[in-house]
Amino acid sequence: MIYPQHFEQKIGFAEIRQLLTGHCLSTLGKSRVEEMTFLTKADEIRLLHQQVQEFRRIMAEVTELPEQDFFDLRSTIQRIRIDGVHMDEKELHTLYLSLRTLHSWVAILRNEEEGEQPVYPALHKLTEGVFTFHSITKRAEQILDRYGRISDNASPELASIRQELRRHEGSVSRTLNKILKAAQAEGWVDKDVVPTLRDGRLVIPAAPAMKRKLKGIIHDESSTGKTVFIEPAEVVEVNNHIRELEAEEKREVIRILKDFTELLRPNIPELVRGYEFLADVEFVRAKAHLADQIGGISPQIDKNPLIDWTLARHPLLALNLKKQGKKIVPLEIELNRKQRILVISGPNAGGKSVCLKTVGLLQYMLQCGLPVPMGENSKCGIFKDIFIDIGDEQSIEDDLSTYSSHLLNMKNMMRGCNPHSLLLIDEFGGGTEPTIGGAIAEAVLKCFVRDGAYGVITTHYQNLKHFAEDTPGVVN
Repeated sequence: MIYPQHFEQKIGFAEIRQLLTGHCLSTLGKSRVEEMTFLTKADEIRLLHQQVQEFRRIMAEVTELPEQDFFDLRSTIQRIRIDGVHMDEKELHTLYLSLRTLHSWVAILRNEEEGEQPVYPALHKLTEGVFTFHSITKRAEQILDRYGRISDNASPELASIRQELRRHEGSVSRTLNKILKAAQAEGWVDKDVVPTLRDGRLVIPAAPAMKRKLKGIIHDESSTGKTVFIEPAEVVEVNNHIRELEAEEKREVIRILKDFTELLRPNIPELVRGYEFLADVEFVRAKAHLADQIGGISPQIDKNPLIDWTLARHPLLALNLKKQGKKIVPLEIELNRKQRILVISGPNAGGKSVCLKTVGLLQYMLQCGLPVPMGENSKCGIFKDIFIDIGDEQSIEDDLSTYSSHLLNMKNMMRGCNPHSLLLIDEFGGGTEPTIGGAIAEAVLKCFVRDGAYGVITTHYQNLKHFAEDTPGVVN
């Protein structure tokens, strides 16, 4: 359980998502970032962290990584499930590139040592049930040229059509040039005029006064009316035949695409699985690059609630200070069964809220499977619930004052907290008259202690400092 719903905005995790999205190569990985969620099972969390660790090894060990051709064709694959629907030329080329990437990554992740043990065991699991589509890739390679267009050799019929098309286009070009030179010699057309295309037909630009000199069909005129575009009578028939050949070419290309789509259709479930695999790889890659950006590690993870951190740093604050040429002051903090709740006091602008947000953000990142910036010897546990009360929660829409909002948060925390909960409360009891606020805060804190919850609480109240000093499980 995460409370409240805008928890991610409060601790800065929304910005972490943005950083992670920035490291993605396509919508495949971006969709995984959007789906990323808080986990509570230690084995699942450890597996995600191991995947990132292994990917960082790959980044260091593999000289040429296939990192360019990640494309999201999942919507296209769903579309071609329908009989009669076919891929277009661009989609075919994109499919070919992404299948090459798929094959390359499967080869890397399925790499095994001599003892037949996977070199990257956590990432190896991602390849389960993934096919590499050799015959489909080979057929796509035969159909496409090096520019990603349908090749002349995609079929004998297409080769014949295009050969005849080029022959007729060459004939039209030669005839037009001959007519143009003669017209220029007679002074009917300017010396710098060259044949141009109008509606797919080669024509000669000429002044309107000369249109009776050049016999043919007028296809268009310029916006100023000073130029008309004439298709000489000598090339009309050949141009008509070119149009017919272009229509034949288009029909043959569509037939080739339909045939290829028919080859693809029985493999749609495996293709969907393949693109899900590419999404997983891209997501892990993004996490590895984010880890490099923020100096994150995957610490030792215990299944029970525990915070034993050294050199912990708020990643967003650290990045911001780095831009200013400054260094962050790292945090050392420990919460365990003997000292479950930490009460932090001190002057304003002394770093209390930053400490609180650092704990919230790093714990949340850890349980989302993201490496966290802290010392290598740090130990982290797992919390089932995280509750937070930070900042001014005043709500005009809900007719709640700041203090009423704090009380509502305390009520939800008291109802939901347990020995697997982490509570993060800034200015505990603040927002009202000190004597009343301090008394209520102490009563609430007693409930948290009774229920065995873990927490980090900041306060100015003296009675809470005395309470922490005298109560087992609570420390200043």
